[in-house]
Parts: sequence; C-alpha cells; structure tokens
Amino acid sequence: MKRSAAEVIREYGPFPGVDAVHGVSYDGRQVWFAAGDTLNALDPASGQTVRSLNIPAHAGTAFDGRHLYQISESRIQKVDPQTGSVLATIPAPGGGGDSGLAWAEGSLWVGQYRERKIHQIDPETGKVLRTIESSRFVTGVTWVDGELWHGTWEGESSDLRRIDPRTGEVLERLDLPAGVMVSGLESDGADQFFCGGGSSGKLRAVRRPKRSAMQD
Repeated sequence: MKRSAAEVIREYGPFPGVDAVHGVSYDGRQVWFAAGDTLNALDPASGQTVRSLNIPAHAGTAFDGRHLYQISESRIQKVDPQTGSVLATIPAPGGGGDSGLAWAEGSLWVGQYRERKIHQIDPETGKVLRTIESSRFVTGVTWVDGELWHGTWEGESSDLRRIDPRTGEVLERLDLPAGVMVSGLESDGADQFFCGGGSSGKLRAVRRPKRSAMQD
C-alpha cells in the first residue's frame, strides 16, 4: 500500500448558517454540499455559496449528470437541481446509518458508516447489487478514472483511501492532518478531491495523487 500525507490545497468556509458539512458532490461547475436542512451550491473559484435548496440533507450527495441524489435519514431522494423538487425516493441500504454517496457506471454507491461497507445500488429501486467491505468507518465515497476512493473518520483521525473495488484491499492512503475530519468526498474528475469537514463547517480541496504507469 502506498501511503502519504494529504495535501490540502484550499479551505472554504465556515459558511453563515451552516453548522456542519455532510455530503459533497460536484456538477462540473459547482460543489454541492449537504448541511442538514439545506443543500448548498458553492462556486469553487470564488468560495461563495451561490444557491441553497431547502431539502433535508443529512449525509451523502451525488450527481448523475442531470439530477442530484441526497441521503435524507433512511431514504435517498432524487432532486431537480434547478427547482429543488424531489422527483423520486428510494430506501437507503443502511436504513439511516448511511454516509457517503456517489454516482458511477449507472449506479449509486452508498457508504454505510459504522458497518464499514460500500454498497452498489440500483438508482431506480434501491436494490443492493453488491457490497464492498472496508476496514474503517466509511464516510464519503467517490469514483474517478476507474478508481474507487472513500473517506474515513474514526476517533480523531481521517484519511482518504483508494481501494480495490473487487476485494476492498487498500491500495493507497492519504492521511489528513491531525484534527481534520472528512465527512463527504467527491472528485472534480481531475486532480483534486472536495472533502466535507463535518462539524468544522468547512469544505477542503485535497490534491489527488498522480498515477504512475507502473500502478495497477
């Protein structure tokens, strides 16, 4: 396993009226973050929040190219990002113990926090298609360039780890500075991750390591 210190590129927030940052997603222009009673859109260039949708947003957030998906207690809601309307609802696999959320390969990928699992589910029905075991509490989940990454938060330490989606084996680990926690996680599709900072009320951008030709 390759292990290194995470490089925090930028911090955003804390934001007015936001007590905690939970799920995080990225629509190609804006970073969406869940803040309990609202789902907020951040311009990553200016650091300003530009929109806020009044929907329950307790954990992971995902974007499929058209719609947002938001964990709300024991459900996952499909949301129109233009209007904030809830278009559909499916059960979350963890029944309220769910954490991260990502969209990849036509499926939703849901972290189950204390169970240390990531579930691939059908976005129409919520049916669990497969389950990947992790060795740590799972917070945010993201896919980028065929890599599956998830955030961890256990005790007073957090890291980002790339795992083998077949076996759950940890392939790479980025350790966050002491006291810096990761709730939500999303890639920008290129060279950085956006990380929710839990009760700090902050968002952080972390550099994604470059892959070498020798890596798996």
